[in-house]
Amino acid sequence: MQWRLQQSWTRAQYLRRLIDGQYQQRLQHTIQLRVKAARFPVLKTLDQFRWDWPTKINRLQVQNLFRLEFLAQKANVIFLGNVGLGKSHLATALGYAACLEGHSVLFANAIEVINDLSAAQKKTTLKTELKKYLRPRMLIWMKLAICLSTSTARTCSSRSSASATNAAPSC
Repeated sequence: MQWRLQQSWTRAQYLRRLIDGQYQQRLQHTIQLRVKAARFPVLKTLDQFRWDWPTKINRLQVQNLFRLEFLAQKANVIFLGNVGLGKSHLATALGYAACLEGHSVLFANAIEVINDLSAAQKKTTLKTELKKYLRPRMLIWMKLAICLSTSTARTCSSRSSASATNAAPSC
């Protein structure tokens, strides 16, 4: 209360600032929870991306993805290319941007997903396990290169692609 008097605010101004402060605190806490739930191995942003390598990247197209319109359209985004070109960085930064905008995100390694789903199928808990991957607004699959279907399981070979998607990918 002393602070309000020192600033010469009215009670309404003081309450407004107090409520705004509480709102900002809750918003930051919610973002922190979303980022934690996303399970990013490391946080990356678009601002940290090195645009000088690779030289043939379509910067405007990539920047346009960060408007996140593809989420409302329920469209997929796939980053393809050789090792070391920034696919993981862009996918992680896109997921982080989605968290900041209030969307749920899950970052998952394709091999772990396939192992989880295979184990769940054997335990007849596949539906429950699938919900974990279908629930987030954005699912980022990393290390997904080639999925081969067999009669008993799906195996993935990871080499050089990252995928950011809002729907469960199928092999």
